[in-house]
Parts: sequence; C-alpha cells; structure tokens
Amino acid sequence: MTMKKLKLYLDTSVISHLDAADRPDWMADTLKLWELIKFGEYDVALSYVDFTEIAKCSEEKQAIFADFLTQIKYTHVNYSDEIFTLAGEFIRLGILKQKSFDDAQHIATAMVSACDIIVSWNFKHMVNHKTINGVKIVSALTKYRDVAIYTPTMLIGDDNDD
Repeated sequence: MTMKKLKLYLDTSVISHLDAADRPDWMADTLKLWELIKFGEYDVALSYVDFTEIAKCSEEKQAIFADFLTQIKYTHVNYSDEIFTLAGEFIRLGILKQKSFDDAQHIATAMVSACDIIVSWNFKHMVNHKTINGVKIVSALTKYRDVAIYTPTMLIGDDNDD
C-alpha cells in the first residue's frame, strides 16, 4: 500500500531560514527539509503572500531565495476572495490580530488548498497553542479540514533515534 504524499504549505519564515546565518540550527533543519522536498518526499504549496513578503527583502536575499525556489516543484496559490474571507475569520474570532492578517492569509491559503501541514518558524503567530487550536475551531465551523502546524524540525525527524 502506497501512502499519499503529504502536502505542505511553506510560510515565508521557512524560505527565509534557507539562508539564516543568525540561526544556524534552524537553517540546518530547513535545509534538510528542503532536500526532502527536492527529492519529492512532499508536495508543496506556496502563495502570493510568500512572494509578496519575499519581495520586501533585499535584492541579494531575493536572488538567493529565487535560486532555492528553482530547485523544487511547487503549486503557486493565487489570491482569492475565498482565502481573504477565511483569513478574516481568524481575525473576527480573535485567533490572530488584524496586524497579523498576512499570517491569517498563510493559514487560510493552506486550508483552502487542502494542505496537510503548514510549515513555519513563526512561533509568535502560528506555531503556538492558540493558533493551532484556532485552526481546529475554524475548520469545525467551516467546510475546510483541519491543517497541522509544524516546524521543519518536526518533519525531518531526529538522526539520533534509537
């Protein structure tokens, strides 16, 4: 029996940690995940929010990230009213604040795109108890299925397993 590949949504924090000398531990785990993606271990979705946020980086960083993005296959998810409306639910329900609307759009994009896991290093707004439970609440109130939120470290496993 073949298992279905998991579909990952990568938020911008993952892409930015492909080249993050200030966080060598996170960068190492992100690069390990990138290798798994390159070898087809996962299906990947990226959104207009990712590319909008990358466009705010220096030209040097943009070039580095563009090079990395040529290494993998991904589905580009464009803006839609459906994503915008669902992101608004996260704000309306108090799961995220209005100033974190981009993060709400990342989550909504993953849900609308039927991703299995959102991968993020954003502990403040995404990889935390409030947001993870909020995703469960929103999925229960809507037609969208629940999506897990993991760091890259949680996906790559530990080489020291016994």
